[in-house]
Amino acid sequence: MTRPHVLLSVAMSVDGYIDDASSERLRLSDAADFDRVDQVRADSDAILIGAETLRRDNPRLLVDSADRRAGRMAAGKPEFPLKITVTASGELTPDLRFWHHGGDKLVYTTEAGAIGLDSLAGLAEVVSLGTELDFGVLLDDLARRGIARLMVEGGTRIHTAFLAADLADELHLAVAPLLVGDPAAPRFLDAASFPGAPHRRMHLADVAQVGDIAVLRYLPKPEGKAAQDIRFMRRAIELARRCPPSATAFSVGAVLVADGVEIATGYSRETDAKVHAEESALNKLDAQDPRLARATMYTTLEPCSQRATAPRLPCTDRILRAGIPRVVLAWREPATFVTNCVGVEKLRQQGVEVVELAELAADAMSMNRHLELS
Repeated sequence: MTRPHVLLSVAMSVDGYIDDASSERLRLSDAADFDRVDQVRADSDAILIGAETLRRDNPRLLVDSADRRAGRMAAGKPEFPLKITVTASGELTPDLRFWHHGGDKLVYTTEAGAIGLDSLAGLAEVVSLGTELDFGVLLDDLARRGIARLMVEGGTRIHTAFLAADLADELHLAVAPLLVGDPAAPRFLDAASFPGAPHRRMHLADVAQVGDIAVLRYLPKPEGKAAQDIRFMRRAIELARRCPPSATAFSVGAVLVADGVEIATGYSRETDAKVHAEESALNKLDAQDPRLARATMYTTLEPCSQRATAPRLPCTDRILRAGIPRVVLAWREPATFVTNCVGVEKLRQQGVEVVELAELAADAMSMNRHLELS
């Protein structure tokens, strides 16, 4: 049983605050960043928020985009991710908007807290974690429920707890061009005993500008090649869920990585109705880019070995022509559209290292359930 991939998402001011001390919520993100967060929500199986934030902000915690919700359903997922809150005290009232919008809701609490949550009957499932909140036990329970990707949206105590327990796999830190400067306002993290602090450095995986926000993507844990492969394959699966729907072609995501950093991405039908995921990713780089010689291509589906849309090259040939030495895939192409795909065999014959992550095959296939997978 594999615990969910845990992604912490937070917006903060330049001086580290996630709100001010007034009664109204401080809007740190702009419209572009809210849309980015909406995409991350849509890519998640569950979203978790602490009870204190729930009481203070009274959010609905939804995927706002109708197209993204439709994409989830086309992939065989519920319209909305599972919504989760955590409370030690059980001090939650049934009038909060959280309970009355979206899909299923789940409350993790203590034995003492569960006593006061009878009022949520019919609104949410209540689960006691025992005498105290244990976030490792919480993740184990979510794994049993089939949750593979958990987005954590705060607040301070929750983010601190996940990082202090070394349970966070990814951190999206959106830095707004604002200064708060009020010691009474909440900060991103409380003081805590963090693993390896202050000498363990996180890995900076990506930096992006979204509107006037700087979005930093950190990886808190040291990782080996196997963990890196799983992380980037999950990223490719996220991309596959963005594919425009098709009844005649697979939805595939691809990520090109060099030196542990994402250098290009692509997904099926991203730029036109016929483009393949690997093709789309490679089209974004110069053919002479020196990073290709040490890159790994992560693709949710075996690269094609033949194309019906001549003169386009099969993706296997494109990978070989680019000189990419390593390919990681989640599942082999079935005989739905091609009788005998030999992408893996051809790559290996040419000396390319090919790794298959069978444990992620079901997730990689999930957005193709409407097709006859023969």
